Amino acid sequence: MLNNIQKKSLKERFLLVLGILFFLIYLVLGLMIMFWEKLPLNMEWKYRYAFGGLLIVYSGIRFLRLINSKEE
Repeated sequence: MLNNIQKKSLKERFLLVLGILFFLIYLVLGLMIMFWEKLPLNMEWKYRYAFGGLLIVYSGIRFLRLINSKEE
């Protein structure tokens, strides 16, 4: 895996790091919305869980796209 990353150009490595960063941002944001009680959102709990779950699913889709783009 490390050898595969070293073969990439500087632009591809930057985009890989950016993709991983945004995957983590969406994942943490989804978890924060779901479980952080003092987060100032005026939403009912069922909508918070739905929105947080949607963000987690979206982060999973981004991660799968990132993994599939590495193979090419």
